[in-house]
Amino acid sequence: MRDPVSPLYGANLSIAAFLKQPPEWKSSVLGALCFSADTAESRMLAGMETPCMTIPMQRLDAGDSICEVWHGSGLLTQGQCGAIHYRHDDDVLFGVMAVDETAFTASTDKTPLQQATEAAYRQVFALLDNLHYPYLFRFWNYIADINAHSFGLERYRQFNLGRQDAFLAHGRDVVGNVPAACALGSAQGPLTIAFLAGRVAPLAIENPRQVSAYQYPQQYGPRSPTFSRASLVRLGQDEVLFVSGTASIVGHETLHPADVVAQTRETLANIAAVLEQANQQASQPGFNLAGLYYKVYVRHAADLVPIRTELERAVGAVPHAIYLQADVCRQDLLVEIEATAGHPFFMPGKRD
Repeated sequence: MRDPVSPLYGANLSIAAFLKQPPEWKSSVLGALCFSADTAESRMLAGMETPCMTIPMQRLDAGDSICEVWHGSGLLTQGQCGAIHYRHDDDVLFGVMAVDETAFTASTDKTPLQQATEAAYRQVFALLDNLHYPYLFRFWNYIADINAHSFGLERYRQFNLGRQDAFLAHGRDVVGNVPAACALGSAQGPLTIAFLAGRVAPLAIENPRQVSAYQYPQQYGPRSPTFSRASLVRLGQDEVLFVSGTASIVGHETLHPADVVAQTRETLANIAAVLEQANQQASQPGFNLAGLYYKVYVRHAADLVPIRTELERAVGAVPHAIYLQADVCRQDLLVEIEATAGHPFFMPGKRD
């Protein structure tokens, strides 16, 4: 099995445990992705200096909340630029922002969500240009009512329009060398985006079983999604692999639309294909399903058991996984899985 240690030490903690960590521990945190259906917990996170993304999603497997923590190395610098709260070390920058789409008014050619998305991504690109972290590794996007329709278009497709508009406006690639990403739906809340960027160029990884997302035909919307299937980042002697949100899609079509077990199996086959491609590019190949850290998004809570059973069958009895209730970008998709390799769970008070 691949040694998972990398410069980006990770931790999965409950929000309560995260809040109780000592100041010296928190001072090493680049940022955190926090999921909780408890509004009181979310309010407590809002007062923290650490950049924290807070999403109203219910954890399904155990407990009511989870924080995925990303650690830096050395002295960290933090700041705020527009809506973005960020921290960075010499190599990596973590940022998070929440944008209220109700602040935007529908125009003749752009919906409020499209405008909010474009504005958010433009802020990200401007910040990275200003601080000289030109390379995006990974985006996390969370959108209320992602499958709902408004202004004659599904909201996920509105998001894709705004995202690509910002990429093009800043001269960024929209095919090929694009970051890993996910886009999930929550029941409520503003458009919320977190990202990791750095000073070394990542390597975009695609899946031979799938059409690249940025080349989807127009039946999936007026603009294709702008992300790669995975991103391989080399930081010093270490490599980190970010696997984008992955689902039961072969070619460009959804398979097994009413069968959650078959969808989970197909999703894992896609992740395995991505790992095979990544291993061909890695300096020390060895990425495998058992060595990944998974975030599993489940559309229907009742499907948790069969999804978890299938994941355990594929990767071992106790996979490193958390399960969250979320809407997936296509209405016929029942599960989406993202993964990371190259950073272990970080134990509070211990740095290896």
